[in-house]
Amino acid sequence: MFSKKRALAGAAIAAGAALVLAGCAGGGDGNPDAAPTFDPNEEVTLDLAFWGNDVRAELYNEAIAAFNEEYPNITVNSTFLTFPEFWEKRQTEAAGKNLPDVMQFDYSYLRQYSENGLLLDLDPYLGNIIETDPLPENILDIGVVNDTTYGITTSTNAWGLFTNPVLLEQAGVEEFEGGSWEDYTDWMGEVTDGAGGAFWGGGDYTGRIQNFELQLRSEGKNLFDEDGTPGFDEERLTEFWESGAPIREDGIGIPQQRVEEVAPKGAFDSALTASELTWDNFGAGYLAGLGESYTELGLIAPPVTEEGAKDLYLKPSMLHTISANTEHPEAAATLVNFLVNSPQSGEIFGTNRGLPASETALDAAELDPLSQQVKDYEASIADRLGDAPPVPIVGYGTLEEKFRQLGTELNFGTVTVDDAVTQFFAEMDVVLNQ
Repeated sequence: MFSKKRALAGAAIAAGAALVLAGCAGGGDGNPDAAPTFDPNEEVTLDLAFWGNDVRAELYNEAIAAFNEEYPNITVNSTFLTFPEFWEKRQTEAAGKNLPDVMQFDYSYLRQYSENGLLLDLDPYLGNIIETDPLPENILDIGVVNDTTYGITTSTNAWGLFTNPVLLEQAGVEEFEGGSWEDYTDWMGEVTDGAGGAFWGGGDYTGRIQNFELQLRSEGKNLFDEDGTPGFDEERLTEFWESGAPIREDGIGIPQQRVEEVAPKGAFDSALTASELTWDNFGAGYLAGLGESYTELGLIAPPVTEEGAKDLYLKPSMLHTISANTEHPEAAATLVNFLVNSPQSGEIFGTNRGLPASETALDAAELDPLSQQVKDYEASIADRLGDAPPVPIVGYGTLEEKFRQLGTELNFGTVTVDDAVTQFFAEMDVVLNQ
């Protein structure tokens, strides 16, 4: 995926558009094609909204203070909420078209808000106010919807396979050496056998839509294309869910009842499974859940469907967006650039928002051992990293949750694969045609 508008903007900039923050706001010299610039003498007040907690709020306060050392004329009023409350408030504001000037943003809402005209087109600001050199093209493309950039990625994560070295030693099984999904299933079986009933090698990975997506990407398909067309049919989904039958039925994977007993914790951070396929930024939470006796985790690439395929991709932990109705787009873009690209931002936030996507911010970030492990992991899978898929369709969250629920029922044995496929396609029909 490549933004044609961004290419045109870049060409205009290369032709000599202003690259410094000077002159007057907007088109500056009255030329409507000139790159937008920000007036450093204009007094501006911006609203900034993010989700998080008191720790993150203090980090934002530090970042805003550093921002004001460079831009004393921009006053930033920040507010934060928990994730669910954040989006409840945004929905109310969206209805009144009074969203905050700058927002921390979640990938799953990017298409919905952008297609409803609620987010600012950022392409005119790329390469001038918003620096693009520290952000690789595949990172910039993550925030593109319908050929327009609406979000700048602050941080990234990738799908990976976490393993528990303590449990593997107890089971007398070496680390998974890589291989096919069938190889992974066999390895889980060895761990389960070695554990003697104390724990399991893993769980039924067919309950996660991301593992299905990985296999589809190996076949050159997406879960959903830009126009919402699914990249699979009932036969392909049936094949995927049936591939989990040995894990569910032969005692290889953890029984669903044991999973439910430790909820809201998961089986992996309850030391009931020795492996877990998930996003690589989950490690800190796993270590916290496992307790002080666990100081490290294994983190390796997921099983391979087809050698050489670009099945993995970098996903944004979060993005920054600007309201389409902001009265100060140049100032807002200046703040977004600082929060994403500045060394001060990298030094202050570290990996609080995920592994920094910007090279300048990442270079300035102090990484703890686990963060360094994630950084090394993402470097190790470079050959498997392809372009990010299209921004999730409106309603994707509903389908992801339905997929998870049906996976749970399959693991309980309360639904057949055929019935699960029928139910999922019925849900998909509702979402795609709403």
